[in-house]
Formats: sequence, structure tokens, C-alpha cells
Amino acid sequence: MALFNNHLGNRAARYTRNTIIVVLLLLFALATLFPIYFMVMSSFGDPVEAGAISYSIWPGKFSFESYKFFFKFSEYSYRWLLNSLIVATVVMVSNVIFATMAGYAFGKINFKGRKVLFAVLLAAMMIPYQVTQVPLYILIVNIFEIQNTYQALILPSLVTVYNIFLAKQFMSSIPNEILESAKVEGASQFKILTKIIMPLSKTVMAVMAILTFMENWNTFFWPFLVTNTMDMQTIQVGLKNFRFANTTYFAPMMAGATISAVPMFILFFSLQRYFLEGVTVGAVKG
Repeated sequence: MALFNNHLGNRAARYTRNTIIVVLLLLFALATLFPIYFMVMSSFGDPVEAGAISYSIWPGKFSFESYKFFFKFSEYSYRWLLNSLIVATVVMVSNVIFATMAGYAFGKINFKGRKVLFAVLLAAMMIPYQVTQVPLYILIVNIFEIQNTYQALILPSLVTVYNIFLAKQFMSSIPNEILESAKVEGASQFKILTKIIMPLSKTVMAVMAILTFMENWNTFFWPFLVTNTMDMQTIQVGLKNFRFANTTYFAPMMAGATISAVPMFILFFSLQRYFLEGVTVGAVKG
């Protein structure tokens, strides 16, 4: 009888613990999703001034006027979306290519100074992003003189240390025997990279593509620094034009933010399987 009561007590304790965990996770999910919900609901309001808006979690009526207003507000609305798409896509492709090549070099090629160079890269990753903005801005504007161009928006992000680290950690787990067999057959390093390493690294390459695209699509500070005309602004910078000294077109701004979020949702959900498979790539033991 005592054992039976003890068993019931353990089951009740586990049930209580699991219930608490589920409730906490639900609350965390609601807190995470609420800003997205509020953004979408607010976008269906009328394109009026902020002072005339009633902030509520459910709009009084649904209207697409704010979406029409967003595209009619400025002749550059479409250009902002195009600029963001160009910059995010180019940076995504360059990071996948260069980070894969660098990860292969650090993970599978023995060369002098490899460990030291990789340690320097890891140390650079520890430097806060904001610290490098002033020297980078001086380099782009005063030395290269490419302010307000696609080059200024793209060059600083051609490849990131984090993606190199991610690729290197994944490729370190690929058995060396496979590469040695290819070398015996006379395969060059380039052929090994393109015919063996890349096909085996689809998961980590997809993860890098998703994270890089989302980061560069959402970035605001750097495009804000290096662009000074509306035709070169990205969508995130362009949205600030809906705010004036005494007026904010709140609903159209939320409509633009909702539109800008659509490509990220499409990319994430289309590559969701690869992302879930690769979320722990960086933890693979080399």
C-alpha cells in the first residue's frame, strides 16, 4: 500500500511539474507572438494620425486603406522593398559561399597558423557590433567614398565570423576518411569542396542562409548611416519616413512593417525543416 501511495505521489508531482512547464511555455509564446499580432491588427486601421488612434488588441473595423496609403505615400515604397531584397539576397549568397569555403579550410586543411588565425577570428567575434561602426563608417565614406551605394550596404557584411565558425564546426564532424579517399582518386581541393563537402553540408548552409537573410533584411542602423537619399534606403529605414515631428502615420507604418515581414516568414517556413535540423550545428564536437 505504501508503495502504491508513493507511486501515486510521484505521478502527481510529475503531472504538476509538467503542467507548470507547459503554462510557462505558453505564456512565453504569447509574449513572443503578441508584438507580431499587434503589428498585423494595427495595420488594418485607418491611415490617420497617431493621436486619433485607439490602441486596442482588436480593431473596430478592418480596412486595407493603410496598405494602399503605404504604397501611395511615397514613390520609393517599392524601391525600399527592392533595395532590401537585393542587399539581403547578395549578402546571404556571399556568406554561404565564403563561409563554406573558410569553414572547409579551417576544418579540413592543415596549414601553418590555422589555429592562431581561427582564434583571432573568434576574438573578433567577441567585439560588440557597435564598436566597429565608427571606423567602418570612416572607411566606407572617407576612404572608399562609396556612401549611398549598394556597395556600402553590402561590403561590410560579405561574410561574418559567426557563419565561418558555424561552417567550421559542422565540417569538422565530417570523417576524414571520405576526403582521403577522394584525394587518392586524384580529386583537387576545389572538387572535394564542391562535390563532397557542399552536398554533405546542405543543412548548415541552409541555416546560414536563413539567419543571414533575416539579419540583413531587418537591419536598420547601418543602412541608416550610409544612405542619405530615399531611393537608396531599405524598407526598415524607409519606415521612419512615416514619422514626423508632430505626426505619425501609425497604421500605414504597421502596414509597411507587416509587408516587410512577409519575405522572412516565407523563407523561414519554406526552409523550416533544414533550420530545425541545424539549430544545434554549432554544438557539434570537432
